[in-house]
Amino acid sequence: MPDSMTEVPTLRWGILGTGWISTMFVTDVIAPRINAPVRHVVAALGSSSEEKGAMFVQKVWAYSSAPRPRIYDRYQNVYNDENVDIVYVGTPHAVHKQNCLDAITAGKSVLCEKPFAINEHEARDVIHAARDKGVFIMEAVWTRFFPLMRSLHEHLNVKKSIGQVHRLFVDFGLDIPLAGLPASSRLKDPGQGAGALLDIGIYSLTYASLVMGKGKLGKSHPHPQVISMLDIVDGIDESNVVILRYEEQRSTAICTSTLGFKSPEDFARIEGSEGTITIFGGAASCPSGFRLCRTNADPKQSATQTFSFNHPAGTTGFFYEADAVAVDIANGRLENETMPLDETLRMLRLMDTIRKDGGLVYFQDQDR
Repeated sequence: MPDSMTEVPTLRWGILGTGWISTMFVTDVIAPRINAPVRHVVAALGSSSEEKGAMFVQKVWAYSSAPRPRIYDRYQNVYNDENVDIVYVGTPHAVHKQNCLDAITAGKSVLCEKPFAINEHEARDVIHAARDKGVFIMEAVWTRFFPLMRSLHEHLNVKKSIGQVHRLFVDFGLDIPLAGLPASSRLKDPGQGAGALLDIGIYSLTYASLVMGKGKLGKSHPHPQVISMLDIVDGIDESNVVILRYEEQRSTAICTSTLGFKSPEDFARIEGSEGTITIFGGAASCPSGFRLCRTNADPKQSATQTFSFNHPAGTTGFFYEADAVAVDIANGRLENETMPLDETLRMLRLMDTIRKDGGLVYFQDQDR
């Protein structure tokens, strides 16, 4: 809804979940930013208890003067709150589908954390419901909205700074002490969709999508040959290797992810006929820059250039996707062109194939 005082779109959020991802998202959207194109208001928070919700608010709003949300101990109250325009789903993977469907039934728009659902079948049910209800919905793959990604696309596909792309290597690794976690942890429990692929491997595959697809998403993305291997322990993949061979353009993406080791800061390398691009940052989900090295550079110029991208103070980068959603909704759009629903379905279909080939089956797959 428009805000006549600021003359920028205002979007009122209902937040589901009080974990790390919700903490980072909310911290970003309430952070003060100069000349922000939209205004975000967190109107409601859904938690398993009012006490837990109050602790979340106390932590996130500790140094913020932004209006505080109403706290509910039932998600349904968030859906029913008339001051909520859109629901952000920051809950464990296995309940994404039901959370989305309940919000849609209440007539709310939805921004759902990745993975959008456990499998493509679940995602299709949610998308069908959103389209029937006429509400906006998007998968929250925040990395896709970083200015760095737009710059990378420009160098690869417009300026062709490294010529024809031949290979991509990308790794996302976290050092998670799985052995010490309880069986009920969302990082360990197959019933909650645990595993490296759905949790972080989706980011490695996202780089392949953006680099090898040359801007083509969803149905227009080229169809690669897929070879994969999963290291399955106690019903989840602790690590995986996925090779995507794009035969027509004679290029290959090698995508890896693991819960057992932390990736180095240089986590991705794109090799082209005229140079390389190395992407760096704290993690593949949150890149902070890239180095461009031209093999046939002008002798008068440096062969290597570094491009760094800093977010406004107090933010991590989640606000980019939130701003995009607010602009879409203000303009009456029901999906986003950077993260279209067909791309969500394509990525889940790819991960379904990888899991099937590797023998990783969740209970949500068994009725298919």
